[in-house]
Amino acid sequence: MRILGIDPGTGILGFGVIRVDGYEVQLLDAGVIRTPVHEDDVVRLQTIYDELTCIIAQTKPDVMSVEKLFFIRNVTTAMTVAQARGVVLLCGSQAGLEIAEYTPLQIKMAITGYGRADKKQVQEMVRIHLNLAEVPKPDDCADALAAALTHAQSRKF
Repeated sequence: MRILGIDPGTGILGFGVIRVDGYEVQLLDAGVIRTPVHEDDVVRLQTIYDELTCIIAQTKPDVMSVEKLFFIRNVTTAMTVAQARGVVLLCGSQAGLEIAEYTPLQIKMAITGYGRADKKQVQEMVRIHLNLAEVPKPDDCADALAAALTHAQSRKF
């Protein structure tokens, strides 16, 4: 099974694709989609749609695992992230993917066993789970891989 993890964002959207075969997990692809801050929101969302559609076509995932929007203090940021999340969900739906959503707490619990783990702990556990030499960079990429790994672990139960 191939799982595409997504850490939604408008400026930087993280993605990570893993292959799960029993208890074996392999990193296939990971990175970020960046959109310039000065661009109009419509253009930024179109860029996310186009690039994510290409990533899905190239990596052929079976499932999309998306981090849920939990709490953001800045309302403007929350709205733009929610718009990007909507584009992500649309891409997954149009590609016929099963879509799973997880809160940050669920992801931290699945990856570290501790719901209040900090970012560095989550990133280090992503590195360990995927047997990587270094923590995936930038943070958005590691967060997307954590979402994918969360789905891999939750499906075992």
